[in-house]
Amino acid sequence: MFSQVRSASTIGVNALIVDIETHVENGMFNFALVGLPDNAVRESRERVGAAIKNSGLAMPIRRYTVNLAPADVRKEGSGFDLPIALGILAATDQIAGELLRGTLIVGELALDGALRPVHGILPVVLEARAHGLRRILLPRENADEAALVDGIEVIPLESLRQTSEFLNAGLTIGSHHVDREVLFRHRDDTGLDLSDVKGQENVKRAFEVAAAGGHNVIMVGPPGAGKTMIAKRIPTLLPPMTFEEALETTKIHSVAGILPGSTPLVASRPFRSPHHTISDAALVGGGLGVARPGEISLAHHGVLFLDELPEFARNALEVLRQPLEDNRITISRTKLSLTFPCNFMLVSSMNPCPCGNFGNPNTDCTCSPPQIQRYMSKISGPLLDRIDIHVEVAAVKYRDLASKRSGESSAQVRQRVIAARGVQAERFGRRDGVYKNADMGSRDLRDFCQLDAPCQDLLKMAMSKLGLSARAYDKILKVSRTIADLADAEAIRPEHLSEAIQYRSLDRQFWNV
Repeated sequence: MFSQVRSASTIGVNALIVDIETHVENGMFNFALVGLPDNAVRESRERVGAAIKNSGLAMPIRRYTVNLAPADVRKEGSGFDLPIALGILAATDQIAGELLRGTLIVGELALDGALRPVHGILPVVLEARAHGLRRILLPRENADEAALVDGIEVIPLESLRQTSEFLNAGLTIGSHHVDREVLFRHRDDTGLDLSDVKGQENVKRAFEVAAAGGHNVIMVGPPGAGKTMIAKRIPTLLPPMTFEEALETTKIHSVAGILPGSTPLVASRPFRSPHHTISDAALVGGGLGVARPGEISLAHHGVLFLDELPEFARNALEVLRQPLEDNRITISRTKLSLTFPCNFMLVSSMNPCPCGNFGNPNTDCTCSPPQIQRYMSKISGPLLDRIDIHVEVAAVKYRDLASKRSGESSAQVRQRVIAARGVQAERFGRRDGVYKNADMGSRDLRDFCQLDAPCQDLLKMAMSKLGLSARAYDKILKVSRTIADLADAEAIRPEHLSEAIQYRSLDRQFWNV
């Protein structure tokens, strides 16, 4: 007796359709599971056997062989429990095998037959739809996430017994649906607003420019100046996520297993702030066994905030170079290579010296020049080159702290950011992979960042005096283009270029201690 059931396994942020083939023959009881299963899949033999018996169904004493095809790809996770159980029931004529055609099945089984949710449902449903499957059977807790995908029927289930009754037409279960508008309605209710920040007008301006062009930022200032407070409000300045961006981000969070059960869709810009003790694998992705997405991928379409940047391990920071340039990270293993998306805005902060008071007019610095140089050298020049905007954050003055006057709200700044992004979207049109000024390549810079004679003289002088690299030259052009967009200017003018040059403060000051 033979049956075939379709399921799926996640690989990176995508999914692979897996055919579960079950062969049953007479003989002493044996349960062989083949097809490169990992430990969690191998343990399904015990879970499936107990779940079938505790659901009032039969598992005759036979020889069972279950193959997970394709057999040359490693399978992991507990989502194969339900399809394996249904394959056994079909092979032993307890359900009709033709009822499983055109259906993808996924779910973990408890020993009593209850269904438990699994990770990575969104990429699984997307892959099922791409293969022309018409419906998916899955745990009820995963139904909201699965229903985000149009064109496939989602059947939420609670137990193995209920599943068998549904397939045998003894129970009717309607297709599950969700209201996307409701999911998006409260996506920005974080309680954070830029008007909470007292003073720091120059920093607010720098972050408006950064949000408008998607530029990376580093803040340098003494402790208590408000660097972290400002950074947490960056997502409130960015344009709202589109549904396509939300799906991309949700796929990553779903595979990583950090998607809250009550929130099937990541509708707000992610804000990730890992501790400085993080390893390079946790930051960019990897780990033992099958590689998992790291913090840079979890921040996809959002903000990655690295507080106290020099305290991070040097090797962890250096692996950021390629993702910052390519907006993706490739994790290579002996038998597998996975690519994770990581189009994020890097926001980082640091003190100007170990004591934090270098350049502070109100407090003397106790650090020697060699100490300051060693501290600053923890951040390599190539990494610093990849950060578009360097902004100095001064200590907040008393009159600003005591002032009752509120500054601009996040909503006001966001409107200007959205307008500037709209200009960029119209300018770049259908250029592949270029959506904002920070994405521009060499060709785009030639086409859209042309300078007149006064601007060329100004930039030439800045390059000579500051000793800027070719990458810093490109960054200045990108930032100046964003400043011009905020001013609704067709061409880059000297005042736009001057402001962009001022955002290279680390080049002109701290590296020459």
